[in-house]
Amino acid sequence: MNKFVKGLAMATALTASFATLTKAEEPKMGGTLITVLGSNVRNLNSAVQSGIVTGFPGAQLFASPLRYDENWEPQPYLAETWEVSEDGLTVTLNLVKNAKFHDGMPLTSEDVAFSVEVIKANHPFKSMFAPVESVSTPDAHTAILNLSRPHPALMLAMSGQLMSIIPKHIYGDGEIKDVKTHARNNENVVGSGPFKLTEFKNGEHVILERFDDFFIEGRPYLDKIVMRIITDPAARAIAYENGEIHMGAFESLPRIINRLKKVDSLTVTSDGYGAIGPVDWLAMNTTKGPLADVRVRKAIAYAVDKNFIHKALMQGTASDSTSGIHPDSPFYAAQEGYDVDLEKSAALLDEAGFPVKDGTRMSLTIDFGWPGVKPQVEYVKAALKKVNIDVQVRASADFPTWAKKMGTMDFDMSWDTVFNWGDPVIGVHRTYDSTNIAKGVWSNTQGYSNARADELMAMAAVETDPAKRKALYGEFQQIIADELPVYHTNTVPYHTVYNDKVGNPPLGIWGSSTPIDMTYLKE
Repeated sequence: MNKFVKGLAMATALTASFATLTKAEEPKMGGTLITVLGSNVRNLNSAVQSGIVTGFPGAQLFASPLRYDENWEPQPYLAETWEVSEDGLTVTLNLVKNAKFHDGMPLTSEDVAFSVEVIKANHPFKSMFAPVESVSTPDAHTAILNLSRPHPALMLAMSGQLMSIIPKHIYGDGEIKDVKTHARNNENVVGSGPFKLTEFKNGEHVILERFDDFFIEGRPYLDKIVMRIITDPAARAIAYENGEIHMGAFESLPRIINRLKKVDSLTVTSDGYGAIGPVDWLAMNTTKGPLADVRVRKAIAYAVDKNFIHKALMQGTASDSTSGIHPDSPFYAAQEGYDVDLEKSAALLDEAGFPVKDGTRMSLTIDFGWPGVKPQVEYVKAALKKVNIDVQVRASADFPTWAKKMGTMDFDMSWDTVFNWGDPVIGVHRTYDSTNIAKGVWSNTQGYSNARADELMAMAAVETDPAKRKALYGEFQQIIADELPVYHTNTVPYHTVYNDKVGNPPLGIWGSSTPIDMTYLKE
């Protein structure tokens, strides 16, 4: 494997990547940034909890070894340099010498080793660090991750909210498996990020203040961040319009997005969600009934008008999606779509042995787990009626009820939203790997099995040449688009909203799930 030549060159690259900002406008120190979270926060410790709501405060409280620029290139953070061995079996992190936790204790390689152990035991994304067998700590500022096999996904897994380094002296007071429920996850939180916790009142706010001993000199620029918790999208929109909120991320309702785009003082952009990788799709249970026949799945795709979804339902706020990988990913390979064709749909259904009898060909169910996707579900019902497929809509009482149906494959079709989480190994394989069938929500809940797809994923997981890896995922995406365990329709229209007072908002590949030590207020 080619070594990642980091060192001084990488530190220079980090400085250069923000040179344009410095020349255009000198960042100002101080001030309180008012931001917003769209739902309550279960856990502030991003080492044990996934999700975009944890990601924003978590990335400010805890630092990670790497950070990524907008071009998907790794940059120094806690690791000032790093090196991957030629055989891909060791990743050496050379830590900055001056990193401290918020309580003044130094951050060392022991904390890195401890954090990997905690993440492996508690974080839901098991594939991130599965090949990491141990972490050697030859000195206080060197951590060597020892792998059982090459694992290129590890690079992205060491950034964003996915590898938060937590203090061993705080969380090492009990069993590793108990860190997920540790008392210090939500109060008296101690991290090494640019901000430290002042107050957390669930349902109200998360308040952070500048950590003066942050290991990057002169940062963060802000004195304080107030994250208001406002669960009502309309209420958030009013707050944006009135200037009560300076910035927010992950806004996804098309009518709200388009409303805010009309406000002169606001910038509304979909930039910055490539690593989150949010995609919508129509999931189909391939293990039973008519949907076990790929011709029926294709007939459904030909009957569903994606243009209607994009224009009428998404109101122009989402992008097309034609494969299981987000279009902003460097591994995305666009596939030939299924343009609406009712005649072709009907012919496929006839060929599959489902002729029209008494006005219908078959009856299927479609589930959904949250109110926001009800319009899509109702549209699918109406679209399939045109080819004589009767669809019964099943609304779940709450998200856990829907999640149980999905996880146990108690459904025919369902509208779903799934995240890629940076590297396909983390967020894509879980949907299509035949060894991951029916292992809870957002596993392979379609019961899909294809030996070649499994083989391609396995090869891509250990391939260290980026071009070869992309080619493997290209063939994989062709198979998925042809066999349609899910019908890919669109990206989730996540948008970041910020007003004219905000300088350098977080628009990199992790969105707000990244440290905002370089964000500032212009006045």
